[in-house]
Amino acid sequence: MKAHTKETQTTMTPEKALQFLVEGNKRFENNLKANRNLLEQVNDTSDGQFPFATILSCIDSRVSAELVFDQGLGDIFSVRIAGNFVNEDILGSMEFACKLAGTKLIVVLGHTSCGAIKGACDHAEMGNLTKLIEKITPAVNAVSEPAEESLRTSKNVDFVDAVSKKNVQLTIDRIHNESPILSEMEKNEEIRIVGAMYDINTGIVEFY
Repeated sequence: MKAHTKETQTTMTPEKALQFLVEGNKRFENNLKANRNLLEQVNDTSDGQFPFATILSCIDSRVSAELVFDQGLGDIFSVRIAGNFVNEDILGSMEFACKLAGTKLIVVLGHTSCGAIKGACDHAEMGNLTKLIEKITPAVNAVSEPAEESLRTSKNVDFVDAVSKKNVQLTIDRIHNESPILSEMEKNEEIRIVGAMYDINTGIVEFY
């Protein structure tokens, strides 16, 4: 499989970009890999890059976007931060990726058993991590069930995963509300912004 070129990127649509990721995850799930020469892709991309998607994911070592979607060099922009939320710098990176570099799809990728989400559920405090967790707290508060405080902790796996899903949804809302550039591009059908969850037990990505 060759690296993407200006021509292949130009003919890419948001729907086709999403399908590429769905097919890549299916290969990953079945322990298959596309036939690609990475060193050849190094050479092919030395004069420029033409990725088709931008993926915001957690720093979790089990959730490498390139691996779980079976993509090669030059295929995707990968933005990683604990808890996969956005701030001004990440929004700026996404705007660059879509408006200037030509990607057709933004994926906000959460995952099950997320450590950052667990920290937010437990209201953890430690150095700079405290400020990071505060950015995830709105997702914790937005999940109403269970109401009993003793069940709203990292020990409740279902609650943690529900907060992870809500965090993805709130992150997409923030992209729409805080980036007029990306919101306009999506309105014009130049890009799509979608959410997804990666299951660390199965390797399967579920798109919303």
